[in-house]
Amino acid sequence: MTSAVQKRPITGPEPTAIERWLRDLSSNWGGIALIALFWEIAGRLLNQLWLPPFSKVVARLWDLLTDGTLAPHILSSLTVLVTGFAIALIFGLIIGTLMGLSSWVNAALDIYVNSFLFTPGLIFAPILFAIFGLSDATRVSVVVIYAMFIIIINTAAAVRHVDRPLLEMAASYGASRWTALVRIVMPDAFPLIIAGIRMGVGRAVKGMVNGEMFIALVGIGGQAAKFGKQFDFTSVWAISVFIMVIAVIINQSVSRIEQRLTRWVG
Repeated sequence: MTSAVQKRPITGPEPTAIERWLRDLSSNWGGIALIALFWEIAGRLLNQLWLPPFSKVVARLWDLLTDGTLAPHILSSLTVLVTGFAIALIFGLIIGTLMGLSSWVNAALDIYVNSFLFTPGLIFAPILFAIFGLSDATRVSVVVIYAMFIIIINTAAAVRHVDRPLLEMAASYGASRWTALVRIVMPDAFPLIIAGIRMGVGRAVKGMVNGEMFIALVGIGGQAAKFGKQFDFTSVWAISVFIMVIAVIINQSVSRIEQRLTRWVG
């Protein structure tokens, strides 16, 4: 009687941390490199003032960063972005969790939260300007308006759709509401909450740029507006590329945090 020999799939060695980093880098930035190549070709073939080749845009961005034109505005813009998003994150998580846990709070706030989400944030610019004047508080407020409501909606939906049998079982074992919130609700709702945070980050960057371009005329957005009025399209594209790079870096940072927290929650 012969015994069957189970064949195991042959797998190679586990990739090292550097190999994983290089693989992630190539997959994340490969598409961007392809777009840059098409941009370079289109810019040279079309030969239009509004579409300079990508190489000229990168060269102009380097000049703006090294000659002191853009550098002083970067810290100001990033400070506004971080401050505004931190406020939006704190209030978004608190309000969203309350809306998810309480049907009364959800009924009272849902219509207003959705209305603010779909209302262009810049429509509140005159009100914000009247309250805070031409100050950083106005720019921070625009970032908060852009980012907070998407976080509220995703957090509320995530908490509302937590598996109810788990909550009932926890209650039957005498778990307090706080214990159920920390041990069951938040871990189960975590993936959808993180998705809302990622969307909130993107909207926060948009709010930062819009607030600077159309309200304060300072920071990175203010520089883009100034070059736009001068029809300096190469400089406008250079600042746009810089903002895109910032957005990609922030998005990748949030993804890394999500991966680490997902392993911890799981």
